[in-house]
Amino acid sequence: MADHPAKMDDSVRRRRQRVERARRHGERSVGRNLALVGVLGWLIVAPTLLGMFGGRWLDRSLGTGIVWTSALMLLGLVFGCYLAWRRVQEE
Repeated sequence: MADHPAKMDDSVRRRRQRVERARRHGERSVGRNLALVGVLGWLIVAPTLLGMFGGRWLDRSLGTGIVWTSALMLLGLVFGCYLAWRRVQEE
């Protein structure tokens, strides 16, 4: 629980910085928001597809059905969601 106030302080500080940046530069354009959505999509899709293709290759090589395909695809999805979350936190 001792870490909770520090996290709250960081959250308030980031929010204040975003508000100040919006006051100085104005709101982000529609194009920039659409670009962010596109980047987030690729951040999720690319690792998922890489995991799927890598797992498929392993399944063919080892003759294990879809064990590696499903495991690595799920791992890629989790990793992609983590990358997208980090990207949104930077904004």
